[in-house]
Amino acid sequence: MQETFATTVLLPAALALIMFGLGLTLTPADFARIARRPRAVLIALACQVLLLPLVCFALVKAFGLEPKLAVGMMLLAAAPGGTAANLFSHLAGGDVALNITLTAVNSVLALFTLPLVVGFALEHFMAGGEIGMQTGKVVQVICLVLVPAALGMAVRHRAAGLAARADRPLKIMSIAVLVAMTVGVAYQERARLLDSLAEVGLITTLFCALSLGTGYGASRLLRVEPKQAIASAMEIGLHNVTLAITVALSVLGDATMAVPPAVYTLPMYALAALTAVAFVRRTRAGADAPSGAPADAAV
Repeated sequence: MQETFATTVLLPAALALIMFGLGLTLTPADFARIARRPRAVLIALACQVLLLPLVCFALVKAFGLEPKLAVGMMLLAAAPGGTAANLFSHLAGGDVALNITLTAVNSVLALFTLPLVVGFALEHFMAGGEIGMQTGKVVQVICLVLVPAALGMAVRHRAAGLAARADRPLKIMSIAVLVAMTVGVAYQERARLLDSLAEVGLITTLFCALSLGTGYGASRLLRVEPKQAIASAMEIGLHNVTLAITVALSVLGDATMAVPPAVYTLPMYALAALTAVAFVRRTRAGADAPSGAPADAAV
């Protein structure tokens, strides 16, 4: 797995397009509501920063991965939520404003938490090593999330009718571009990915399922509303694999450590899509339920 024009330019451009489309659906009131009710943010961040590295460490020990792959898994667990989480949250009926808030905040936290987690992994699995997270990469992630979304919100504020008409076409275009880019990168790296599936395919799939389940389950257990629980599930389940791969290649300088994040892309999108469909169906079932039924019976 190596950095290419597709992974360093085209894929971020595709994600920026997605964020612009999502910005067309948002207003400042969405973020003000989250600021008044920060519990969902704190719960999701606790799951992302504290719980997921522990879950990943337990899986790595259980599977007995070789040291470099183990470090790659821990790097994946420490990576913040990816911008694709915003798209899947939108498709699933989640609180996209919460997703954007979590992505931005967690990207800043990653400046401190990612070196700690990966430094521990290097020490534990490889008996030494230090890592420093490059500030520029965190700034790049934040800009990729906030700037296109802010532009979309500005367009909605200036031309609400245009934003409403553009929502569905942009949503379809975003999905098509993201799928095309993912398939293209996977095809380009098909030999390495196929060789790696046998080693880390099962563990990355399990970790993805546990990440999605942790985000939703912990939020609902602590009485977070369903739309925000869906957002948390997507934010925690869809890691920023592009950032993780970039750190593995350019900071750690090891292609083997980039393998788990690269392979994770396959189950991540598949499980996120299935989860989104399940959420939509349950939400529709709840909307069609008799008026006397519990409000969240179908969530």
